[in-house]
Amino acid sequence: MRRCLRVGQGRTKPGETSTMPVKVSHMRLSRYFLPVLKETPADAQIVSHRLMLRAGMIKQASAGIYSWLPLGYKVLRRIEQIVHEEQVRAGHIPMLMPTLQSADLWRESGRYDDYGEEMLRITDRHGRDMLYGPTNEELITDIFRSNVGSYKDLPLTLYHIQWKFRDEIRPRFGVMRGREFLMKDGYNFDLTKEDALHAYNRHLVSYLRTYERMGLQAIPMRADSGPIGGDNTHEFLVLAETGESEVFYDSAITDLRFGDRAIDYDDVAQCQGVLEEFTSRYARTDETHDEAVFANVPEERRRTARGIEVGQIFYFGTKYSEAMGALVDDGKGGKVPVHMGSHGIGVSRLLGAIIEASHDEKGIIWPEGVTPFHCGIVNLRQGDSGTDGACDALYAALTARGLEPLYDDREERAGAKFATMDLIGLPWRVTVGPRGIEKGVVELTSRRTGDSEEMSMESAVDRIAGIYSDF
Repeated sequence: MRRCLRVGQGRTKPGETSTMPVKVSHMRLSRYFLPVLKETPADAQIVSHRLMLRAGMIKQASAGIYSWLPLGYKVLRRIEQIVHEEQVRAGHIPMLMPTLQSADLWRESGRYDDYGEEMLRITDRHGRDMLYGPTNEELITDIFRSNVGSYKDLPLTLYHIQWKFRDEIRPRFGVMRGREFLMKDGYNFDLTKEDALHAYNRHLVSYLRTYERMGLQAIPMRADSGPIGGDNTHEFLVLAETGESEVFYDSAITDLRFGDRAIDYDDVAQCQGVLEEFTSRYARTDETHDEAVFANVPEERRRTARGIEVGQIFYFGTKYSEAMGALVDDGKGGKVPVHMGSHGIGVSRLLGAIIEASHDEKGIIWPEGVTPFHCGIVNLRQGDSGTDGACDALYAALTARGLEPLYDDREERAGAKFATMDLIGLPWRVTVGPRGIEKGVVELTSRRTGDSEEMSMESAVDRIAGIYSDF
C-alpha cells in the first residue's frame, strides 16, 4: 500500500468526525472550570510553567507530577491527535502498552541495573520485581518475538502514546522536566539495516510535518543516544531562551520549511532526500558539538542558542533483538535478528515548548493547530437582551460550522474578560457590545498581532471558519 498524501489531507477538520472527545454543545465560561490565578506562583521559574499555572491548565499533585485541568487537557488531546494522525499517515500502527513492566524483560536486555536511579522500581504483593516504564524497547521486543517469525511480516512499525515515569532528582520547569509525562514512542522492525534506516528517515519526515502543524519549527540536531543506544540519532529542538540544551547551528537551517508538499513514505529516495535537506547543515547539541566542523560554517551564519528537546529518533540495529532473541526467518533458510529503532515525541512537554515559543507579556498565544478553543466570544454587557441574543446567535453559527468557541458570559467588567482571554491565549476573539449591535457589527481581534476589525457577525463567522479550514 502506497502512502502518499498532501498536507491538509488525512486530518480532522472542523465538522468532521475524529477521535477527540465529544464537543460540548454550549461552552459558557460561567459553567466551565477555569481556575485562573492573578498572581504568579513564586516557585514557577520559566514562562511556560508560570502561564500554565496562571491559566488554570495544571495543578501540581507532587514534585514533578501534575493534574491536567480542563483547559490543559484540551490542548494535550489536540497535540496527541496531531501526533496520531501523522503517525498513521506514515503507515505506523497504533497500540497501547502498560505503564508497569516486568523487571525480567529488562534483565534480558541488560538494562535493568544499567538504567540508574531514574527508573522507579516496584515490588508487587507476590514479591515480583516491577518497574514504572521510562520507555518500552524491552516490552515491544517481547511482543514482536512472540508473534512475528518471518521476513514476510516486515517492515513493521508499532507505536503508542502512554504515560511514562522517570524519577528525576530535581524535577523543575513544570511539564518541561517532570517525573510523569505523556510520550509517543514508536518502534520499527526491519530485516536489514537499509530498511531500518528508511524507517528512520520516514520518522524524521513525519516528525517535521507533526511539529509544523503545531506551529513549531523543531530543528533536527545530531545528538547522543544515551542509555537507549545506537549510533544514528537526531533530537528535535525548538529554539527558546529557557531551553535546557545549548545548541550550535547554521542559521540557514531556520529558513527550511516542510510546508505543503507531497510525500510518499514508501519512496526511499524521497525520504532520504528530506533527511539530507534538513540535516546537511550544521546543527548539534552541546553533547555532540564539534568546534572544528562548526568553524567551516560561514561566520555570519554561526549561531549559539538554547533549545528545548521535543522528540528524538534512534536506529540501534540489533541491540535488543540479539539480546532478547527477536529473530525472523530470512527467506534463505536462516534466522536473523531484526534491525530496530525507537522514535519518541514528548507530547506533554510540547505544551511547554509551544508556550515558550509563543507568548507575550499578557499570556499564551496558541497556534491555531493546537488551540483549546477556536475563538473566544466576549459579551461586553451581560444581561442586555441585544448583546445576549447576538452572542447566542454567534455561538450557534460558529458551532454549526464545526468550531468550538468559548463564550465569556460572566458578570465581569470588560477589562477582566479581555485579560482572561489574553492569558489563556485563544488565537481569535469576537467582542460583542451595545454600540456594535446598533451598527450591526462585531469586533474580530487577532491575539497574535492585536489587530482588530469591525465586521458583520456573518463575516466574522466566515473569516474564522476560513482560517481553520486548513487545520
